[in-house]
Amino acid sequence: QVQLVESGGGLVQAGGSLRLSCAASGRTFSSYGMGWFRQAPGKEREFVAAISWNTYYADSVKGRFTISRDNAENTVYLQMNSLKPEDTAIYYCAADPSGYGSRQSAPYRYWGQGTQVTVSS
Repeated sequence: QVQLVESGGGLVQAGGSLRLSCAASGRTFSSYGMGWFRQAPGKEREFVAAISWNTYYADSVKGRFTISRDNAENTVYLQMNSLKPEDTAIYYCAADPSGYGSRQSAPYRYWGQGTQVTVSS
């Protein structure tokens, strides 16, 4: 199985920036769609961003967040700028073996442990 390990979460002030990293095991990373999801307390998990042959973003983060990947290092990143308190959540990295990079969670077969992002007002 593919293992995903997130890092880079923490506490930042509103308007600040943070970069999350997700390191993946295996040598099939380049063919997978990769996504970021987040879940706030008491809320459902929601889509944030995905990357395959293209990139896709939730409307709530478009223009502020950037997803990228380094296939040689089997790592996907989420650069988060202009952070808002409503961005506070646990952020999860996920891998979609189909390569599509869906906005829905179901196609993602592998998930990381999550990393906490807290944005203070």
